[in-house]
Amino acid sequence: MTDTTSPTPTRFPDRLQLPVDFDAGLLQRDLQSLSDTEWIDHFVKQNYDGEWSVIALRAPAGARHPIMMIYSDPSARDFENTPVLEARPYFREVLATFACPLLAVRLMQLAPGSVIREHRDHDLRFEDGAVRFHIPITTNAEVDFRLNGQRIVMNPGSAWYLRLSDPHSVANRGACSRVHLVIDAVANGWVEAMLADALSTSMAVAH
Repeated sequence: MTDTTSPTPTRFPDRLQLPVDFDAGLLQRDLQSLSDTEWIDHFVKQNYDGEWSVIALRAPAGARHPIMMIYSDPSARDFENTPVLEARPYFREVLATFACPLLAVRLMQLAPGSVIREHRDHDLRFEDGAVRFHIPITTNAEVDFRLNGQRIVMNPGSAWYLRLSDPHSVANRGACSRVHLVIDAVANGWVEAMLADALSTSMAVAH
């Protein structure tokens, strides 16, 4: 895919499905165990209409206030697991497969009828040293996730690198919430090899 929006050349395309799959049933089991945990409204109110909420699984070290726990501070470098993550074995197992320094890790829920307006998350691309991975847990066919104007369909248990420094938006037109496990990480050699493998796989499928 030709990149037309990023200011400098990019090594990888704006979306890559990683060559790993996770157990959607176990992801949903850990999610369902959070029925008594409070979801916190996303703090960037101007970016969405409806209900977009977050539960922190890894947060800046020392953060105790819920808003500070879900805040994605680009200058923060020390993160720690939250009690919510410590009590969810499969979420921990999933995160352990990522052999790279993990920054913020959050569950992000978009309620039915809600829309995340087009925006950019600056510095979230491999070439800038930080990446964001998405793992869908619950979704539906009416979720419209667009990156650079093109739709991406992501199934529960799949894992994706998305270059979210580019324009992206989401609309949930379905009847159930969309919940993703969202992982911010340092782009180390393991990430580079994983993305290179994903790129080779996608090119092989395309041909």
